[in-house]
Amino acid sequence: MKLFAVLLALLVCLLASGCGQSDTPENKRLVIGYIGWDENVAVSSLTKLLLEQELGYEEVQIELTDLEAVFERVGDGEMDAFQDVWLPNHSDELEAVEGDVELLRSWFRGQTKFSLAAPSYMGINSIDQINDTEAERIIGIEPESRIMQRIPTEVVDAYDLEQDLVEAPTEGMLAEVERLYTAREPFIFVAWSPHWMNQRYEFEYLEDPKGALGELTKPSELHTIVREDLSSEDPVAYEFMKEVTLTEQQINTLEDVINTTGDPIRGSRAWLDENRDVVQPWIDAAKRAREG
Repeated sequence: MKLFAVLLALLVCLLASGCGQSDTPENKRLVIGYIGWDENVAVSSLTKLLLEQELGYEEVQIELTDLEAVFERVGDGEMDAFQDVWLPNHSDELEAVEGDVELLRSWFRGQTKFSLAAPSYMGINSIDQINDTEAERIIGIEPESRIMQRIPTEVVDAYDLEQDLVEAPTEGMLAEVERLYTAREPFIFVAWSPHWMNQRYEFEYLEDPKGALGELTKPSELHTIVREDLSSEDPVAYEFMKEVTLTEQQINTLEDVINTTGDPIRGSRAWLDENRDVVQPWIDAAKRAREG
């Protein structure tokens, strides 16, 4: 009879809760893709820190990949989310996975910028003035980015630019910008906001009177995509990411702290100490999803 009672209790436990295999966040893992852009590193690292530290996730992995692949991998369910969709700039990539991902509302509360730029000490404000300077190079970013596809095919031809276009990972581009800016050398580079560079350097976003960059210079919204079934399979993470909102000042400051500390998680933790009120509504929404 005692053995029967024990077996019955075990059966009830298995049916009711999985008996040790609970579907609570404590046993959950999450994979977030990112592409190396600083605002992407910042928001992904902060998400990882809060899901693990505040909501009990066992592991939130942030995995570096390229732009095309991150959309595909969220679409096929290999990754759970990507938090740096620029619209309309990434419209083609989003359209390719339509029906396989869910687009969440824009998390960025500010005015984006994206263009070629020049240090203020060069004294120019338009792309059609570049050839009048001593700049020999345009310091670019990853070749798969939309702006890097348009510069050689549209911008160079439209303005008869004589400079060499240099492709580089964003980290390498920023290191070269730092070197050249410190030496006050003339150069052109790809710039955008939100980004800590806007706090670190004095520079001008160059006007594009011939419209060679198309819609890239227009303000964008920054969104998150998640795999299509995340809301039903992991409502806690889903509600958390749906509630994330950051102003331009907040994301730029977060990036700057991360850059200063040299470690995304340590920098996020330091920023969090001063900005607890910013993230508390995200945490509260996730906890309500857990309880509901």
